[in-house]
Amino acid sequence: MPNAEPTASPPDAGAGAKTAAAVRRFGRFELRALLNKSTRSMLWLVLDTRSQQEMLICMPRLAPNSPEALAHWLKTANAGARIQHPNLAHVVEVGQVEHWPFIAYDRALGETLNERLARQNAPLPLDVAAWTCQYLEGLAFAHEAGHAHRDVQASTMLIDSLGHVRVLGLEVAQEVFPATVDFNTVTRRAVREAAQDDVLCVGLLMHRMLTARPVLDESDLLLVMQRMQPQGHELLRLGWETPHPIAEPLRAIVNRATDRQAGHRYHLARSFWRALEGWRSAANDQGGAIAQLMDKLQRVGHLPIASLRLQRIAQSSSMEGQHASELSGLVLQDMALSLEMLRRVNNALKQQGIAAGGGAILNMQRAIAMLGLNGVQQAARALKPWPGPLSEANAATLRSLMVRVQRAGQVAQALRPAGYDAEVVYLITVMQNLGRLLLQYHFPDDAQQIRQLMRPSEPTADNPKPVGMSEQSAAYAVLGCDLEALGTAVARYWSLGDELLHMMRRQAMEAPVRGGGSDAELLRLTCSLANEIVDALALPEEKRQAGVETATRRYARALGLGLREVYEALNPAAAATPATAHPDHPDHPDHAVPAAAQPQASPLRSRLRGKTESDDPVAQPPIAPSG
Repeated sequence: MPNAEPTASPPDAGAGAKTAAAVRRFGRFELRALLNKSTRSMLWLVLDTRSQQEMLICMPRLAPNSPEALAHWLKTANAGARIQHPNLAHVVEVGQVEHWPFIAYDRALGETLNERLARQNAPLPLDVAAWTCQYLEGLAFAHEAGHAHRDVQASTMLIDSLGHVRVLGLEVAQEVFPATVDFNTVTRRAVREAAQDDVLCVGLLMHRMLTARPVLDESDLLLVMQRMQPQGHELLRLGWETPHPIAEPLRAIVNRATDRQAGHRYHLARSFWRALEGWRSAANDQGGAIAQLMDKLQRVGHLPIASLRLQRIAQSSSMEGQHASELSGLVLQDMALSLEMLRRVNNALKQQGIAAGGGAILNMQRAIAMLGLNGVQQAARALKPWPGPLSEANAATLRSLMVRVQRAGQVAQALRPAGYDAEVVYLITVMQNLGRLLLQYHFPDDAQQIRQLMRPSEPTADNPKPVGMSEQSAAYAVLGCDLEALGTAVARYWSLGDELLHMMRRQAMEAPVRGGGSDAELLRLTCSLANEIVDALALPEEKRQAGVETATRRYARALGLGLREVYEALNPAAAATPATAHPDHPDHPDHAVPAAAQPQASPLRSRLRGKTESDDPVAQPPIAPSG
């Protein structure tokens, strides 16, 4: 160290009562302003009298308690200073004045977030997300290199005039251990635990910026963290009275970051960054999770063909003598092949400048007639064999999801109003689950995160009836967009038309169900009901019946259905009763229906079935794809 005027104690906020020489000097540095003080560290604006440059000095609030601890502090700080990343502030010097260590940074790197908020108290949510994403990138890089921050505060975010963010103060607030411990052993364990606290504090930092006021009226985020559940009793969620409107996905991301259940929070800075970056990209129409999905579609396809036997049959000459209806049933047995046929036939129409009456072709027999047997074989050859890149466990989860979707399709076929094509109803039901299927195949780890967030945690005294997140909120918190957006983006990419884009949107759980009167709306609601019923069957046994009854009541008026029709759809083998077996019963197959009451074919029904208006409007027999 050069000749200086070191203080015998660290500079502090109460230094005004001391002599001028002690107040204004720390070694060779002339103290200008205390920018922040927390329970673990301090940040000073200083003038380096040797270079005559303004610097930022970070130092711990408590000095290392032994020469060994000081040596360990300096070793760790120097190791952190060697990490190079665009979002980590470059370290000018790691040093000490007497027994007080410090890290010095160039003031030209920017102003602290505290200083920015003093000028701009309520930044726009997009700016908040952009700053936080950059901060998380630097923090994630440091965590992955084996370092932690331990004192994430608003003062540790440096923002320059161009909006570039850097993390300040890495490894300044090190843990204070007894002088006799093995520092290497305890530090490794402490880093893992401190990294999760860092991520939580970043969530608190976002809460501070979006609400434009200190969190829980505390400026020190470590004190806020101690007051939150489960350590304390405070529940922290974004309110609705904020300076700027907050988009629902961003609200879900921030609320997950500060969730009262520690298991629901982000454990990795990289996971937090990915969700936030996904929302930013979607909000700016730059991609995010949707862009990643499109890239994966190009490389590995949408889904793998589930049956090697079916793939061999489709590629052999044994199909040549089969009727179109038999081929249709064979194709519909495999979800990946069905979707590939829809993609190919509708894309072919788009390339020819033709649209099937303005909508997509959803009738498999029509698709096979247009593409021919060679088209079926080419579609089968284009698909990856099962299970594609999935592990055995993830493949089993995908197969289970496919079985559920097929069950929903069969229920929808049984509930469909007279006059509607069973193939069309089945395929619309599948399309309403397209986002879930694609997520499980292409992002299985994210799908697992979403399922975990949807599960309620164990009851506690403070929260005796815990509730998990909704699927939409959980998807927002993991991906930055919902699953419907994934499916809709792919359907639009496949040129499936605006009518199908409307029909593949499930009815929102919180929205009342109203009959729209149009064919497209009737089909959409019928398939939505079938999906909700099958979802209810996945609930714990004591909640299944209530779930089915709740779903039925929601749609009863709009679709003219009751519990009897729903239970018959779920148990078709038990549907026939002595009453219905009587020839005079309205549900008997031989019961005569007046001609005026026969369902008439609308243009949409005829178009989706691939027929003209003069064709027979009566629907074909339902197809029941096997698992």
